[in-house]
Amino acid sequence: HLESNNIQTRNLFAGNLIKHPCFDEMRKSGEGYRIVGELKNTDFIMNNAFWIGVYPGMDILMIEFICDIICKHAITTTP
Repeated sequence: HLESNNIQTRNLFAGNLIKHPCFDEMRKSGEGYRIVGELKNTDFIMNNAFWIGVYPGMDILMIEFICDIICKHAITTTP
């Protein structure tokens, strides 16, 4: 919905970092990192976080536009 309203989206840069493409070679070799625990909370964050990106060039009108689109969608959408 956001992209169709010219609001760019990105995956949250956090969560389970070992699933990011930069770890492809290390996962294949099984070397260069270690895992402590199940990482179920990092997977949850990665799969369920809602993140709105910002940058220094954003002005109040841009922020209000994003808020308006999100609020309208939340009001008109049922689970």
